[in-house]
Amino acid sequence: MHPCDLSATDARFLIGAKKLSPTELLQSCLERIEHVNSRVNAVVAIDHERALREARAAEAAVMRGDELGLLHGLPVGIKDLVDTEGLRTTYGSPVFREQVPAKDGAVVTTLRRAGGIVCFKTNTPEWGAGGNTFNPVYGVSGNPFAPPLTCGGSSGGSAIALATGMLPLAQGSDNAGSLRIPASFCGVTGMRPTAGLVPSESRPFGPTHFMVEGPMGRSSRDVLLMLSVMASDNPLDPLASHVNPALRHDAPPADLSRLRVAFTPDLGGFAPIEPKLRSLFEARTSGLRGLFRESMNASPDFTNANTIYETLRAFVFVGTWQDRMHAEPDKWGRLVTDNYKEGLKLSVADIADAHIGWTRLYRAAQHFFQDVDLLILPTMGIYPWPKHDIFPSHIGEHAVSHYVDWVRMTYAITLLNQPCISIPCGVDDRGLPFGLQLVARRGQDAFLMQAAIALEEVLGADPVTARPVPDLAWLAKQPAEDPLARPVK
Repeated sequence: MHPCDLSATDARFLIGAKKLSPTELLQSCLERIEHVNSRVNAVVAIDHERALREARAAEAAVMRGDELGLLHGLPVGIKDLVDTEGLRTTYGSPVFREQVPAKDGAVVTTLRRAGGIVCFKTNTPEWGAGGNTFNPVYGVSGNPFAPPLTCGGSSGGSAIALATGMLPLAQGSDNAGSLRIPASFCGVTGMRPTAGLVPSESRPFGPTHFMVEGPMGRSSRDVLLMLSVMASDNPLDPLASHVNPALRHDAPPADLSRLRVAFTPDLGGFAPIEPKLRSLFEARTSGLRGLFRESMNASPDFTNANTIYETLRAFVFVGTWQDRMHAEPDKWGRLVTDNYKEGLKLSVADIADAHIGWTRLYRAAQHFFQDVDLLILPTMGIYPWPKHDIFPSHIGEHAVSHYVDWVRMTYAITLLNQPCISIPCGVDDRGLPFGLQLVARRGQDAFLMQAAIALEEVLGADPVTARPVPDLAWLAKQPAEDPLARPVK
């Protein structure tokens, strides 16, 4: 096994035990990037000199016997929406094509303090708008299992880098599902925390919980390692609260036999799903039901959730983009501009109705979770589509009307502001990764991670449901295409 293929948890243990050098791990990651990145376009900027300097310093600290951070010596990818000191940060926008920030974003500072080597940027759609990963600066990214298909988005570059062993950990962000969608499509793990657990100092609408930052890894144990570093009670985030002491990197797996679990393939009919994926979900989960104290078929009520989400999302876009649109109206991408224009059509009554509707939906869900410890559903109801299409046209017989309509399976959970995670569950009938989405009660992020770790242990023991790994030898033989050669439509 190459060092870059180690789990983050195992690599960190070996570094602390003086059995793996941080420079050896870094070199392995760089070699893997050189080997396959040109086929999938995941890592878009690297500070080689700083990475090597920090790896050498990390090795010296180990040899001196210094106290080591939880991420000591681990290379970490950062989605190209977050500023990194001295490393190009574009937000996927040509307006910021040459930007090199003078200081780190808050999450980068946190990861560096824990010993992470944060010298890698991963691809994202322009300003994170979209469930595919493409932008006019770096171009389109491809699925590591089938490069002509999408990797999902908007944290697509991070998911690809993890799946292919380019990096052991990566940061992402999530609104409509941007941590969970690419995790599912690429066969890795992406966790959306309760808003405020990973504090944001840059979210323009402080009280709005839609956008969160979160961890991605190749396993739930690795994700917990990273989450335990990212979580804090920073009061600059209005949604921040005290961190549960149970959120520890070494927390034990949950006892599944004590849990009451609800299963749903489509959130009570709210989220369309391909018929074969519905059947696959039922088949994969049928063998899991006996693990739990109680299993049931049930879902929270998501009546009218599409109107609520689309209204509140557009409202936030107007506030976020108003000054830029007025100053330079022609410099922003299609999806950003379209969202902004949709928001301008809203009346005060529309926005008020959406907030009232959200409150009804939220309270109903809290009643539902009084009797349910965990909700399990598919992460995605659709197969990855050609990467040069912004979004799919249909899900089964359901016509997709716009680019967020196909992600109801994930944005419905966003609305609840409850922690959720996508974990791998083998491959589908087309040989592509299939993910399960787990949802816990609001604020029970520690429990969710423990439940995910326990369930991953069960899934990993069966070759049918274990995490799939892309064929890197095959991938390296695929043609290295110019990611900017063909526009995404």
